[in-house]
Amino acid sequence: MKSLLRIPTLLITMLFVTALGWAQQTDPPSNDSPKTETKPTKAAKFDTHNPATESDIVKRLDNSANVLDEIMGTPDKGIPTKIMGDAKCIIVIPSMVNIAVGFGGRHGKGVATCRTTDSQGNRWSAPAPVTVTGGSWGLQLGGQAIDLVMLVMNQKGMDHLLSSKFKIGAEATGAAGPVGRQAAADTDWKMKAEILTYSRARGLFAGIDLNGAAIRQDKDETAVLYGKMLPFQTILSGNASAPSGSKTFLAAVHKYSQVAADKKEGE
Repeated sequence: MKSLLRIPTLLITMLFVTALGWAQQTDPPSNDSPKTETKPTKAAKFDTHNPATESDIVKRLDNSANVLDEIMGTPDKGIPTKIMGDAKCIIVIPSMVNIAVGFGGRHGKGVATCRTTDSQGNRWSAPAPVTVTGGSWGLQLGGQAIDLVMLVMNQKGMDHLLSSKFKIGAEATGAAGPVGRQAAADTDWKMKAEILTYSRARGLFAGIDLNGAAIRQDKDETAVLYGKMLPFQTILSGNASAPSGSKTFLAAVHKYSQVAADKKEGE
């Protein structure tokens, strides 16, 4: 009888020892083991190198070059070469839209560049994105897109542009620019206007009165083009390197200003 009672006790002891061995063979999770943590998703910031936004400003630079090519390709009906050669800064606004019928609001985006002087001679600054808003420019059809070209003709006008915000007719004097080769002989514009303004719509090119139009630095597109915000004065004074997407525009500006310089030397 006593031997029969010892059998369950022996079985329980063996089961306990076996379970203890299994527990020792099973390693508990180590606190040193790498853990995969799921970090909370942060709100996306404005990406200045977004290909979509970069392509917009590069396209605008290319369109500005095309405007210059088409206007200067017809000397008898375009900006006089001498005036182009004397310009301190050039502003091009491709496809500015008239957003109301009659004397309505207008808004456009473009680029500006200014002449700089360094050890290599006359050069042009990197482009600075600009916006143009408002202005009473006479009766035009609603929704009509026009190309604008503005030439800053003296240091005073250039100083207004470098301030990053000014209004034509208030801070800076403006006038419709003369058109064609013979118009260059008229020096009246040189004594009056700090800025000469031109427009092209439906193939017609002419000087235009832009009094009341406000010109500002486009800070958002400046950040896109340069990867950070740079002041107007830094860019247009020649203290910023030209982005790769601006080569076509700057090549067009250099081409037509050089033609004017060569012509002046030949006279």
